[in-house]
Amino acid sequence: MTDLEDLRYPIGRFSPPASSDLGTRSSQIEILRKLPEQLHTAVHSLTNAQLDTPYREGGWTVRQLVHHIADSHANAYVRYKLALTEDWPTIKPYDEAAWARLADNRLPIDGSLAMVAALHQRWVALLESFSEADFLRGYVHPENGRQNLATVLALYAWHSRHHTAHITNLRSRQNW
Repeated sequence: MTDLEDLRYPIGRFSPPASSDLGTRSSQIEILRKLPEQLHTAVHSLTNAQLDTPYREGGWTVRQLVHHIADSHANAYVRYKLALTEDWPTIKPYDEAAWARLADNRLPIDGSLAMVAALHQRWVALLESFSEADFLRGYVHPENGRQNLATVLALYAWHSRHHTAHITNLRSRQNW
């Protein structure tokens, strides 16, 4: 039997990097660049029944995961733009679980896959334009405090791999 912690955190929990050098950030940007293709591959040819299967007992379905990635990364992109155009703005958090229960999370995943592809094209272009000083900018999260954009980049590179692993590990366990 697979341990619940392994099912919830298939690549481990997020741990902020001790430092953020150019090579590390380039690798993290590359993860964001590749996510649309990797996500598409992870869900390719899944049936509606498979898309509506939770990745673990009590967890979100594959369909909800895909829609969540679109929602979460859209929020992150907007937060980046706020951080670049304002001085340490306080961002608004959102209830991810409540969003996952909304009616649009029952739609086919094609729209969210397209949204992730378009969003990541813009996000990567934005990130590749950054100066060192841009990565030091950030925002204030009401629950998590000050977050600089280098740390947020590491978080979303992890987030991309984390949820893709939920899907690919489920496929492997189910022999899909």
